[in-house]
Amino acid sequence: MPFFKPDRFFTRVTKIDPVADIAARGVKCVLMDLDNTLLPRDTHQVPDDIRAWLDALSAAGVRACILTNNWHHGAHEWAQRLGLPIVSHAIKPLPFAYFAALRKLGAHWRETLCIGDQLITDVWGGHFLRMPVFMVEPLVSVDLKHTLILRHVEALFMKDVHPEK
Repeated sequence: MPFFKPDRFFTRVTKIDPVADIAARGVKCVLMDLDNTLLPRDTHQVPDDIRAWLDALSAAGVRACILTNNWHHGAHEWAQRLGLPIVSHAIKPLPFAYFAALRKLGAHWRETLCIGDQLITDVWGGHFLRMPVFMVEPLVSVDLKHTLILRHVEALFMKDVHPEK
């Protein structure tokens, strides 16, 4: 896919098969967005199916790290509850936090996949570092004002891209 579009697009992170879609591709590490990818903005509770998916990802031998622009303390609490390392204040799509997450996992970009719900932050950031990126639809439509602005720009690039069912 082009730089400005995800390599694959899913309705939800749990639609990504940890074995067939990730481990079988030689991916050893995943950089995961938090808000609206793993954690809904409205309930602030990670759904049980997403917790089970993270367990399946680990069982497939794939390590994950949360990479988030979120700067609130709650992001670190969720990372701890999920048993995942975290790099917050990421300022995605800038590359600095991606490098920090790769160092934290002891990973190389060639064996790493990014997953997130935003084109401009998650997809462009991952592609800037030449990593494959899977995009997911946001868990809920409730968003911050600045994110809603980015979603309008995103719609221009994603008008012909539809999620896999």
